[in-house]
Amino acid sequence: MIELLLLLILIAAIVIGYLIYKQRSSSQKQDTPPPPPQDPFAASSTTDTAGDPRNIKAGDMIDWGNERTWIRGTLRLSEGGYVWSEHFLEVEGGKRWLSVEEDPDVELALWTGRPDLTMVPQGKTIELEGVTYKLEEKGSGSYRSEGTTGLKAEGGMDYADYESEDGKLLAFERFDHGSWEVSTGEKIHAGTFTIFPGS
Repeated sequence: MIELLLLLILIAAIVIGYLIYKQRSSSQKQDTPPPPPQDPFAASSTTDTAGDPRNIKAGDMIDWGNERTWIRGTLRLSEGGYVWSEHFLEVEGGKRWLSVEEDPDVELALWTGRPDLTMVPQGKTIELEGVTYKLEEKGSGSYRSEGTTGLKAEGGMDYADYESEDGKLLAFERFDHGSWEVSTGEKIHAGTFTIFPGS
């Protein structure tokens, strides 16, 4: 009889303990407000699921929507305290890259190498294929190479950047006092592509 009474007291204590636990956990849940509703159609930022272009590196995959390509190599460029990057894309029969600058907003451009051009950056304006480009900036700096870039691990570089009135880009670069390389480009938005980080 005493054993039965002890068993009933033990069961009652377990039930009471369980009820107290449930009441406390439900009151704690009520103290935490639910997350505010999110607009599923809001404009995306550079840190959303498309990836942050400031973190691109060799080995990452870029999805342009209708094509995918890999980042074969990256140049980390610097002049004074200013730093920017150029990411070389895996393409057939040419040379293309994506430049990423923060000045102070993130600025992106897609470039195509133009080995058919033997121009040098002289003058405040340059005429190319019926378009007039105006000198925006020029200077000298240093580079650090990652992955496959065709350059040494580190060295020096010179550059001159031109832009047309309608936003077309023309750039000149030379590395380690070599010959000038000419490229044409266009500005793009972060939402134009999706970044899939490599291992």
